[in-house]
Amino acid sequence: MSTAVIHTPAEAAKPRTTYLNAGYTLKSWLLTLDHKRIGILYLLGVSFFFLIGGIYATLIRLELLTPQGDLVSAQTYNKLFTQHGIMMVFFFLIPSIPAVFGNFLLPIMIGAKDVAFPRLNLLSWYIYMTGALFASYAMFAGGVDTGWTFYPPYSTNYANTYVIATGLGIFIAGFSSILTGLNFIVTIHTMRAPGMTWYRLPLFVWAHYATSLIQVLGTPVLAITLLLVALERTVGIGIFDPRLGGDPVLFQHLFWFYSHPAVYIMVLPAMGVVSEIIATFSRKPIFGYKFVAFSSLAIAVFGFLVWGHHMFTSSQSVYAGMIFSLISYAVAIPSAIKVFNWTATMYRGSISYDSPMLYAMGFIGLFLIGGLTGLFLAALGLDVHVHDTYFVVAHFHYVMVGGSLLAYLGAMHYWWPKMTGRLYPEGWARFAALVVFVGFNLTFFPQFILGYLGMPRRYHTYVPEFQLLHVLSTAGASILAVGLILPAIYLLWSLKRGPIAPADPWMATGLEWRTSSPPPPENFERTPVVTWNAYEFRPQEETEIIGPPSEPDVSKRN
Repeated sequence: MSTAVIHTPAEAAKPRTTYLNAGYTLKSWLLTLDHKRIGILYLLGVSFFFLIGGIYATLIRLELLTPQGDLVSAQTYNKLFTQHGIMMVFFFLIPSIPAVFGNFLLPIMIGAKDVAFPRLNLLSWYIYMTGALFASYAMFAGGVDTGWTFYPPYSTNYANTYVIATGLGIFIAGFSSILTGLNFIVTIHTMRAPGMTWYRLPLFVWAHYATSLIQVLGTPVLAITLLLVALERTVGIGIFDPRLGGDPVLFQHLFWFYSHPAVYIMVLPAMGVVSEIIATFSRKPIFGYKFVAFSSLAIAVFGFLVWGHHMFTSSQSVYAGMIFSLISYAVAIPSAIKVFNWTATMYRGSISYDSPMLYAMGFIGLFLIGGLTGLFLAALGLDVHVHDTYFVVAHFHYVMVGGSLLAYLGAMHYWWPKMTGRLYPEGWARFAALVVFVGFNLTFFPQFILGYLGMPRRYHTYVPEFQLLHVLSTAGASILAVGLILPAIYLLWSLKRGPIAPADPWMATGLEWRTSSPPPPENFERTPVVTWNAYEFRPQEETEIIGPPSEPDVSKRN
């Protein structure tokens, strides 16, 4: 049994060196090899591109307030929804949790001092920013109007917008995703602390391991596909052109072979976050730990086998459609296992409704709706009716925004004290979580009805009968925007005015809570030896803080 470390007053009086104050110059940040600082650099990057994507979304909803399309032209509207999708998918949702929280927390969670390849880690951030700058240049120079899916023949033969520059940006950013995934796989395999067996790993780490496999195996396919689009536009090689013996449907197969697993690049890390939060605020170990861990790997494997359910209305055979439909139903099973096990964990738990828990519970509710409507789309006959309607838009956002974004906000609130050493105003945080949940549902649930009634997506005009539902959706988007702006305000406020955070403000179990807040550059004073199982709750007096003296403790908020 370990005992708490006792520091003398002289030790406690010494100023602590943390990853934040180890260097103050711009050079110390831009050339850092500390995984925690690189996580913060990613946080700044993805936050900026989330803001840009949000501005595009605002303009889309304002345009759809009226049926006539009287705010922007059809061509401008095409650019708005294309650029919204590109920014949100490729430069926010895919890198958000892995690049920010994976980078910051994964080495600490396994007791390592850094990732396996620190220089490669820094390079991945520069590659991400380079790709984002190419895509941003294309958008501000004149935009792109192909939709974020770049379907030929429009993207290859007819679009007069910046398709190649945008594709190049995504192509470059893909290498960042590959390097991050490779780094995480090697780190998890080779740098776990003594005693940190596979079955003692936090589920957050399991989720990132599965995500990394998808990043390494799937991203090259997208890169090659976009390269083929660029060659098709420039030299007319004919891969996707029927006049030259090509097939435009081949592009769809290649694109969705990556882009459906990419859904799980966004959602699997979110599931890892929810597992950590549910265990902590239910004061119980995760029910069926091994089932939850292996369901992450099962989702990663099945994710590569279901791309054809995006193509039920294409020229693929009916028999292929039946097989893809069956596998699409099968992939719902490991996701359902997670939802069941989270619910079982909360059952008879000592639940605390702190803001991270509110976001986690919101994730479960919204992801459940998104998952169930995904089963509707996996049915061939129903998919033909609602394909390319607002039903698909609503489903996608319930999974991606309702899932990944809520988990991202939950992670931000859960690990903010660890990352910054400061606490935020919990009352405002709970209020913001409720506003986000209400605003999100008001924004996207009416779109299920719109889609079922036949409103096609990507149209800037519509029949007057649909206006009420669009007005509700735009009103919900306004509420959602308020809910997203609030955390930005009080989290920034907390950096200067927030109370000092203790090492473990939530009385949690992971190794990241055994070091000071914020952590020192080397994470731990000495290499931890893990002698407890994952999510094994023990009395605070038996918990050892393996780090420098922390600031004065602050009692946990109720």
